[in-house]
Amino acid sequence: MSRIEPQPGIMQIALYEGGKSRIEGMSNVVKLSSNENPFGPSPAAQEAVKRTLHEMHRYPSTDHAELRAAIADVHGLDADRIICGVGSDEVLAMLCHAYAGPETEVIHTEHGFALYRIGALAAGAKPIEVPERERVTDVDSILAACTDATRLVFIANPNNPTGTMIGMAEIERLAENLPEQALLVLDGAYAEYVDSYDGGARLVEARENVVMTRTFSKLYGLGGMRVGWGYGPKAVIDVLNRVRGPFNLSLAALAAAEAAIRDTAYVEKSRGENARLRTWLSGALAEHGVPCDTSMANFVLARFADADEAGACDAYLQTQGLIVRRVTGYKLPNALRITVGDEPSCRRVAHCIGQFKAGAR
Repeated sequence: MSRIEPQPGIMQIALYEGGKSRIEGMSNVVKLSSNENPFGPSPAAQEAVKRTLHEMHRYPSTDHAELRAAIADVHGLDADRIICGVGSDEVLAMLCHAYAGPETEVIHTEHGFALYRIGALAAGAKPIEVPERERVTDVDSILAACTDATRLVFIANPNNPTGTMIGMAEIERLAENLPEQALLVLDGAYAEYVDSYDGGARLVEARENVVMTRTFSKLYGLGGMRVGWGYGPKAVIDVLNRVRGPFNLSLAALAAAEAAIRDTAYVEKSRGENARLRTWLSGALAEHGVPCDTSMANFVLARFADADEAGACDAYLQTQGLIVRRVTGYKLPNALRITVGDEPSCRRVAHCIGQFKAGAR
């Protein structure tokens, strides 16, 4: 019998399932399952990628200096406190690798992003799940769960898959009252969709126990390029750079991200269209008897009477060539997460849900 075994915790990790992208036997499929920007990346980003083709034999930079400078310039940050990763997922994983481990605990909320639990288990730490309040992060529940073993506290703000968020006063209260050995990690994958919200950047600069992560996969339309970044105390960023792979981002990814973040006009257009269509879609679903929490992201969480109705609606939508996301794995069996697509997609999915509800009566 083989004695070759993985580290404790690894086999507790369920394989991650991404949003479905095809339906057997159908060609005119609308994918609304992965929170992608329906307008794609900026034309400037596409051109930047093309310019890297003749340099494919060259290694990319190891310090990502140009991209970090662009991020710092656009957001008014300190470039020396920025780290770039293969999506914000890699930055989250690096935090677990560097700060969690055996006999430590990592806190996440009950409907929080699956990677928090995965990262904790992969590092040998114990994931601690705390309840939310009506699908909203509950600071008191988090603080009550903290112990001497707590090393990381993850919250997504806005949260995925609920779309809800808490205000800065609550985030500041959380940071202020954490145990002294714990880091608060603010996952801002959807922060760009919220007007006048810096994702926690100013709090990062004011404290030594807060790290913020962001991504180019959502608003910037670069999910296929896999680029994310983190902003934190210099001491934390120094630690993360010690475990980061030296060539973790490709030439094409670096070029695309730099061009995308500097194309502020395209960013504003995408943000504005998302806000307009998110409001319309939420209202249209409500008229069909399908409520959604107030979403601050690029998706809505459509809630049904029970798991059976949610499953039946999902199955019906697939017969109409529409792919949305079941979120049973996030303990929301009676809900479907629906990406805010372009206007034809939003109208199509709302119409089909209306047809389903009418037929269900």
